[in-house]
Amino acid sequence: MQSTPKYRKIIHVDMDAFYASVEQRDHPEWRGKPLVVGSSHPRGVIAAASYEARKFGIHSAMASKKAMQLCPHLIFAPHRFDVYKSVSREIHKIFSEYTDLIEPLSLDEAFLDVTKNKFNILLAQDIAKEIKLKIKSQLNLTASAGVSYNKFLAKIASDMQKPDGLTVIHPKKALRVIESLPIEAFWGVGPVTARRMHELGIHTGKDLKSKSELFLVKHFGKRGTLFAEFAQGYDHRKVEPDRERLSVGCEQTFGEDIMEKEQIIARFDDLAEELEKRIERAHFQGYTFTLKIKRGDFKQITRSQTTQTCFTLATEFTQLATRLLETVELENHGVRLIGFTVSNPAVSELSHTLFDPQLLIPFEPY
Repeated sequence: MQSTPKYRKIIHVDMDAFYASVEQRDHPEWRGKPLVVGSSHPRGVIAAASYEARKFGIHSAMASKKAMQLCPHLIFAPHRFDVYKSVSREIHKIFSEYTDLIEPLSLDEAFLDVTKNKFNILLAQDIAKEIKLKIKSQLNLTASAGVSYNKFLAKIASDMQKPDGLTVIHPKKALRVIESLPIEAFWGVGPVTARRMHELGIHTGKDLKSKSELFLVKHFGKRGTLFAEFAQGYDHRKVEPDRERLSVGCEQTFGEDIMEKEQIIARFDDLAEELEKRIERAHFQGYTFTLKIKRGDFKQITRSQTTQTCFTLATEFTQLATRLLETVELENHGVRLIGFTVSNPAVSELSHTLFDPQLLIPFEPY
């Protein structure tokens, strides 16, 4: 007798316009109006946009100057990251009521493996409904959720009915859904990769599925294997609650371009002290320090150094950044941004012990 195929039950939860929604929740006078989180300074950048603002074509990472051109009556709310982090902790408390297999992607987004859950709820869809209801009733915010048998499809599902959506991609319907997807919807396909895909005649999941893994690896390297698997509905990545932080960094954007290296160095101390605080809070240790410079013409330059001991102190950051800056050619351009990052983490003793492959469940019900 043929054995019943087994699948994991994965939920992807994505808060709807998280930062902007928190601001509208806490400021009733802003509800229903186009709002962004960020600075209105001409050189500012949008951190988040409400759905009302998105109707004007405004999105995160857009220059504030352009956003104001698209919507002159746009409301700018200064960011309150401490508040967003606090709300995020409350959201994760709700997640942990159902499972310990939670992989945070950011403050407002996470994967949950509910194959085995604390209430023995059979349908992952029912868990997703309960989570959405609790977020709404307890925090007065909305979330969109996607349910499927792997991370790739759960993420695709959560984007399908935003805002306040809930979509299930059943294993029996997965290939049909994948074939209909624009190639831009696939994980790892950014603007550059999408253009390359289009040049190769790949515009949809169906087109991608028609290409061999050998072909995709030839044109996209190791990612080609991942693209081939996604096209067939496969994604072997586990939900990893102990996923290690890979880097800690901070940066500063200037209101006017800084023209002289001495002026840039004068900004290093404050940035170094901030990085030291962030590393201490994150309990992070890394062997590589990187200096990032963005010139006035938006060209980005990075310089790194790796040592056998971990970087932890502000004095080290300042001294090393000063040395690395000497290798940067500004070519008579000013500098609009500087950034420090510590990466290449020390090996952690944490192990991903919470996932048990024996917890896979039968195909039906889903």
